[in-house]
Amino acid sequence: MPKVRFKDIYIHFSDQGSGSAVVLLHGFLEGSWMWGEVVKALAPRYRLICVDLPGHGKSDCIGYVHSMDEMAEAVMAVIHSLKLRRVQMVGHSMGGYVALAFAERWPDHVKNLILYQSTARADSPSKKKDRDRVIALVKKNHASFVRQAIPMLFRPVNRKRFRDGVNWVKNQALKTPVQGIIAALSGMRDRPDREILLKFPPYPVHIIAGEKDPRIPLQESVEMSEISEHVRLHLIHGSGHMGYIEAPKQTLEALTTALN
Repeated sequence: MPKVRFKDIYIHFSDQGSGSAVVLLHGFLEGSWMWGEVVKALAPRYRLICVDLPGHGKSDCIGYVHSMDEMAEAVMAVIHSLKLRRVQMVGHSMGGYVALAFAERWPDHVKNLILYQSTARADSPSKKKDRDRVIALVKKNHASFVRQAIPMLFRPVNRKRFRDGVNWVKNQALKTPVQGIIAALSGMRDRPDREILLKFPPYPVHIIAGEKDPRIPLQESVEMSEISEHVRLHLIHGSGHMGYIEAPKQTLEALTTALN
């Protein structure tokens, strides 16, 4: 797995396929591993770069707070190392927050922005308090937190239906270091609202939403898609927050439609 030096740490990534460059950014407690089936399906048509964000996957931690902007800088380090000019960017959940931070800072490098079960809105005051509560739990017993948190990302009816997938994500997530978990939670808590980026974007914006997503309510995705004519909504029927497991076929169809 190739890597690039960034702020005295290494950011790991994969680079597969050929064609238009697409950067895939995973969510919280995930890693580049989440894109496995997507890469298999799309590599014949696209060059797919999957980045392990700081504190996740094989990438090291930078500090005790990983802001979305700092994570975006890490992504830029990868893009710069590959000498890419413009890329299509897909971000799942937290990865969407990072993609938005990247797009705000380097709009000329973005060809297409796809928010996959993510949001441009900042945390509400109650959500910020919840992040602090979770940080306290992680400090006490991060393994217990991970085991409880992962199933809650799935639609209740899908927790049994996709038991193997739930356990797979859980086992992968347990590899995330405590520092990486806390740093990401802190960064998500402190991120600014970026809905303004959806009003007059110099690139197409696509929102892929889970119909039954417990983290990003469908109504929120609908409202964001109505901000401007440049934003298009794609609905994954019956899916919770983990569409790549709960509705893999629909996820691929949505991505294929959204990608240039």
